[in-house]
Amino acid sequence: MDADELRSTLTLTSDGLIPAIVQQHDSGEVLMMAWMTPDTLAETLALGETVFWSRSRKERWHKGATSGNTQRVVSVDADCDADTLLIRVDQGPDGVACHTGARSCFGTRIASS
Repeated sequence: MDADELRSTLTLTSDGLIPAIVQQHDSGEVLMMAWMTPDTLAETLALGETVFWSRSRKERWHKGATSGNTQRVVSVDADCDADTLLIRVDQGPDGVACHTGARSCFGTRIASS
C-alpha cells in the first residue's frame, strides 16, 4: 500500500498520526510505542524496518539508523477500528528499543495484582 491508500484505510489523529505498538514477534514482549504517519508506515512496509514520526522533533525517524538497533518488520496489523497498529519485529537478542538503553520501553510497573 502506498501512503494515499493507507490514509484512506486508517483512522488518524487530528495531527495525522497513528499509534504503533512494537512487539518482539517470537516472545510477545512489548518493546515500545511510537507514532507513525501514512508516509512513515509506507516507508516501513517498503524498507522492512521500522520508521516512525518524532512528535518532538517533527521529523521521520528510522529506528536504529544512528544506534544500529534496527527492528526488522515481521508483520503489521491494524486493530478493529484501524486506529492503532501492532508491528511485530525481530529486534535481535541484544537489541535495544528504548532511548534509555533498555531492551523495552516498558519497565516501570505502576501496579500489579
